[in-house]
Amino acid sequence: MRTINGIDEIESLIGQGLGSSEWMTMDQDAINTFADVTGDHQWIHVDEARAAEGPYGATIVHGFFTLSLIPKFSTEVFTIEGVSIRVNYGLNKVRFLQPVVVGSRLRGTIRVKDVIRGDKGTQVILEHTIEIEGQDRPACFAEVVTLLVE
Repeated sequence: MRTINGIDEIESLIGQGLGSSEWMTMDQDAINTFADVTGDHQWIHVDEARAAEGPYGATIVHGFFTLSLIPKFSTEVFTIEGVSIRVNYGLNKVRFLQPVVVGSRLRGTIRVKDVIRGDKGTQVILEHTIEIEGQDRPACFAEVVTLLVE
């Protein structure tokens, strides 16, 4: 894990990658739990028999489940010291580029896109690419905005 010491240091990293998380296997139990929490029980996610006959040959991970892994992957890649508050501020862009079939392994790769200083804090825009092991095209791309207050 990389330690970033304050806003000046993260600002110096604009355009650079911070690294990649460990690989995580997406299993059916996790998919079912996500479906229960969100109420999204669409057959392509939870009905293994029907999904086996569907377009992907198996169930697929919810797109929002994939997106929700960003905090987990982030904590494996980096930490920021020297700030008193670090909160989610929003998303500029999210794209689900490829379905994730059950059993796939995912990891997050992070790049610093921009740092915008303001009166109420500093917005850090990070590009998160969620990769599928063995695939050229990622599962998800998101620009995540985090607000840092010193």
